[in-house]
Amino acid sequence: MAVGPAATVGNSDGFMQFADPNRKWYNNRRLIVLHAWLVLLLITSSTNGYDGSLMNSLQSMNQWKDFFNNPQGGTLGLLNAIQNIGSLAGYPFAPYLSDGIGRRPSIWIGAVCMLAGAALQTACMNINQFIGARFLLGFGLSIASNAAPMLVTEVSYPTYRPQLTSLYNTLWYSGNIIASWTAFGTSRINNNWSWRIPSLLQAIPSVLQFFLIWFVPESPRYLISKGKDSQALRTLAYYHANGDEQDPLVQYEFEEIKTAIHLDQEAQKNVGWKALFATKGNRKRMVIIIAIAWFSQWSGNGLVSYYLNKVFDTIGITDNSIQLLITGILAIWNLFWAVFASFQVDRWGRRFLFLTSAAGMLVFFTLQTICSAEYAMHKNDNAAHAVIAFIFLFYAFYDLAFTPLIVSYTLEILPYSLRAKGFNVFNLTISIALIFNQYVNPIALKNIEWKYYLSSATTQIVYCGWLAFELAFLYFFVVETKNRTLEETAALFDGEELSQLQQATARITEVRHEDYDEKSSDPGIKV
Repeated sequence: MAVGPAATVGNSDGFMQFADPNRKWYNNRRLIVLHAWLVLLLITSSTNGYDGSLMNSLQSMNQWKDFFNNPQGGTLGLLNAIQNIGSLAGYPFAPYLSDGIGRRPSIWIGAVCMLAGAALQTACMNINQFIGARFLLGFGLSIASNAAPMLVTEVSYPTYRPQLTSLYNTLWYSGNIIASWTAFGTSRINNNWSWRIPSLLQAIPSVLQFFLIWFVPESPRYLISKGKDSQALRTLAYYHANGDEQDPLVQYEFEEIKTAIHLDQEAQKNVGWKALFATKGNRKRMVIIIAIAWFSQWSGNGLVSYYLNKVFDTIGITDNSIQLLITGILAIWNLFWAVFASFQVDRWGRRFLFLTSAAGMLVFFTLQTICSAEYAMHKNDNAAHAVIAFIFLFYAFYDLAFTPLIVSYTLEILPYSLRAKGFNVFNLTISIALIFNQYVNPIALKNIEWKYYLSSATTQIVYCGWLAFELAFLYFFVVETKNRTLEETAALFDGEELSQLQQATARITEVRHEDYDEKSSDPGIKV
């Protein structure tokens, strides 16, 4: 197993030698249309962010607390965790739907479940109906969020794939922002519509997906896996080469995808759940995937969320509107840094972003720990304000990698045959981590308050050590994957398969460059 700098794998020209330099996302009509359809998929993450943030906002509303008799302890923990419990219930079905009936039908089924959940949550008359609604939302989200990012990464134009797939998880914050500011506005309504309106608005992305998903192209990789090679070729040609099936880039992609899928189908070791751990390459994949999924929820960010609310109270920021306002500002801050990082993934590389993120989190969480200890011992308001500043800086570094890269990196290192199942394991790991955070933390906060997260700063010190471990793990395990196709990236973990892929696509590289040059037409809008 490669370690340290050796884990950075060299690149060949690969598909880049066939990509038309004049074909840009803004000057090619079919790429513009493709990206419009991809936005329909990306908003799945916005739905997740909206729903995840909505509960935090609702808990700041007196109208919501009064209607449900101010839930506390285990009841509040269940309300926070039930969406992820619903996701757990959906995970056994999600990969089989994505691989069995296709990415698009799976997204549609998820949208139907989320529409039902949003309708029930908006109209609910008691806490049991509210809990049931959030279960439905989680169940549908688990199915849609398994298929949507895979379809994004599998249908994207190859030069834009890393950025678009990284934007998927980044747009979680767009939902977070909309939920935070919607709740901020409706909190001024002095009746139950203050929380019913935000509940209703979360259905908008699912409504759009319900009606429009069938216009989105199906994954060429899924089509080839089902023996629909000609349809896959037409899809690639239509969106990647203005309909030219003989375009060198299209032929390169098509041959590489076919080879990779056929190799997986011939090798029984790459089929089924056991295959996730059957080979050395797959075991390394799963170690990385499970680790980054867990790190994304247990890097001190969950602790930060609870600690931030307590700091608000201790420095006199107890007004619900002000707390919602600061939460909304933090969401915008997070979105800015995550979008910025999404567009650097192929420029700076995955390793650089992961290592910079972990190092920055370690530095600013340590400073936060020092200031929180100062506040705990001396009640110094300046120290409390410094904690808030360091929290913002902590999140800036968190967002460099653990927002944009965890989904895109997971998807690109998995071969097609394992992508749905491996991504399901990723989502399952996150849900388990979130359920603990959301169910156990409220109970602990009620029973032991400050001691739970500031037991003489011991908990925060433990997190500092944990962040140092994360940095070391990422240094030794993360493989650089920039400027590669999905198939080339996945094959980095399987040396023999990479060699076979290179042989299968070698004949494509012999296409006469003069023919390719003729296809590099002018940069104007193309039909």
